[in-house]
Amino acid sequence: MEKAKARFHLPGLRFNYPLNMMWSSLLEEKPEWFREGVEIGSFFGCFPVALWNGGRLIQHDQCDRAFIENAVKNINARGIPVRYTFTNPLITKADLDDPYCNFCMDVANNGMNEVMIMSPVLEEYLREKYPNFAYNSSTCKELKSVDDINREFEKDYKYVVLDYNLNNHWEYLSALTHPERLEVLVNTLCEPACPRRGEHYRQIAKDQKTVLLNRKLPPDKQIPIKEWFCKYGEFNCVWTIQDYPTFIKPEDIWEKYIPAGIVNFKIEGRTANLFSLVDTYCYFMIKPEYFGEARLFLLKNLQASRVIHVSRPKPAPFV
Repeated sequence: MEKAKARFHLPGLRFNYPLNMMWSSLLEEKPEWFREGVEIGSFFGCFPVALWNGGRLIQHDQCDRAFIENAVKNINARGIPVRYTFTNPLITKADLDDPYCNFCMDVANNGMNEVMIMSPVLEEYLREKYPNFAYNSSTCKELKSVDDINREFEKDYKYVVLDYNLNNHWEYLSALTHPERLEVLVNTLCEPACPRRGEHYRQIAKDQKTVLLNRKLPPDKQIPIKEWFCKYGEFNCVWTIQDYPTFIKPEDIWEKYIPAGIVNFKIEGRTANLFSLVDTYCYFMIKPEYFGEARLFLLKNLQASRVIHVSRPKPAPFV
């Protein structure tokens, strides 16, 4: 009998790049630590600062050409697709010739990689100019009905990401025509049925454009970015959301979702605290009896690689 697959899509092409590469190596070196059939489906995100980026605001960094080229090359060399989250909902035709975003697409234009999409304007442009990419329908579309999701399956999408509010609603999930092409977000940090979700996506899109505009302005002319406050997503972690009806437990992945043909699972966390993300990866993908060992292994190696810096007291003479 074929081994059950559990394909996880992991967040981050920049900040989480070292962790994700370590995680990929750990899966190869210690497969006995992992739950049954765990695979890596993609690393998703963007190389900051990208105008087409959506879902998370990334503003205090910029990748050079060499980093982008090497990251795509190294990720793909492990058989893992790079998936760009180009889900900015406010893209206009004037934004399509953005040189940085097009460079990112050119670097990954080898037939192996993917784009998560929301804007019809951007999707039409990318499909015409970059037909070698696989395209995925974003959860940002907030599709609320089975009919809407099944209509997305009829389009040329590799995966359709479920609105997290439909997690665990089996009256909907059991009526899907292509569950193998569905992707579910297992650890959403947002409150269930968040009333500001669409507004937040649009504000991120506006702020992303402001960030790029400010880079061309002198300090005294820069446009302030108003902080978006959320008492849920900003402070939640895998340990605080387990009572949410939208939360998917590891046991449910193997006992309910995979038997129903749903095998793609997305982990949120492109801008998450690194320690929190280590816990999240281990919680979902590592067997409980190896959780502590795997967690410590990752933290020690992140410290050895100087991704995590542990300060020590400075020596001083006794006076």
